[in-house]
Amino acid sequence: MNERPDSAWEFTDDRGHLATAPRTPRRVVAYIQAGASLWDLGIRPVGIFGSYHDGGGPDRAKSGALPLDDVAYLGAGAGLGLDDVLAVRPDLVVALTYGGGQVYGVEPDVAKHLEEHVPVVVIDVGQGRGLAAVRERVAELGRSLGAAEDASAQRELARAERELAAAAAAAGPVRVLALSPGGPDSVHLARPAKWPDLSALTGFGVRTMEPPEGPGANWSTGSWADAAEPAPDVVLVDARANAAPPEQYAGDARWAAVAERAVVLPWNPEIAASATAHAAFFAQVAQVLRRHGGDGAARLPD
Repeated sequence: MNERPDSAWEFTDDRGHLATAPRTPRRVVAYIQAGASLWDLGIRPVGIFGSYHDGGGPDRAKSGALPLDDVAYLGAGAGLGLDDVLAVRPDLVVALTYGGGQVYGVEPDVAKHLEEHVPVVVIDVGQGRGLAAVRERVAELGRSLGAAEDASAQRELARAERELAAAAAAAGPVRVLALSPGGPDSVHLARPAKWPDLSALTGFGVRTMEPPEGPGANWSTGSWADAAEPAPDVVLVDARANAAPPEQYAGDARWAAVAERAVVLPWNPEIAASATAHAAFFAQVAQVLRRHGGDGAARLPD
């Protein structure tokens, strides 16, 4: 872990709020995605919390490399109380917003009173910010806390980006569809422009598939026939705990046709905002594109 300076500290968050402390914070509580990001930068949170989609335990798909046995899970959504957060004596809370400045996954009343007790930094991960910009914003926060990813992580990211661009160019017409299973009769197809990681894939030349127009800002919700009809070559499947588990839809003939034809890859729409996590994601997709282009569709291990 990096050594952090012990001096007066301040940071202006994405709401335009200036958070201050007499000393550099050392006891950080964070939303689980932010906590995974900070861990990759060398900061061990003392506690993490989930969202309204989460339950009584941390979602392992969101937690990245966090040592969950050593980091307190404080609750999620309506189950997260002010006393739960204050019990671990934080000197900083790091939360996220998807726009508008509203703290994601925290009851508004809890968020309001929390700021009366401890500095709160809110990072915007919404549609107006690309993946690299989100990563840099979290890196700025990390630097203010005296931490940064090892230089090797940046080199690995640059290599993964080059390999992804090359694999996308070689794969040509290979098409990638991202989705979140809703259950035996429904599926949510991702709109790539609304997700920073999918937008990044598009920017590197990956042919991400756009679902039909209609209601739903981030997703187009339909049946499994809607996932099968465009005949994707690669499918990124939401691996978070709130997505329907495979046993709910594995027997659907339309999904079976998709899985038979396409490469299927687990996908975390709330990926940690770090060079380490992004390099791993890009490398996975590049591997899939190379394998699909070279050997035909083949299922990768989960």
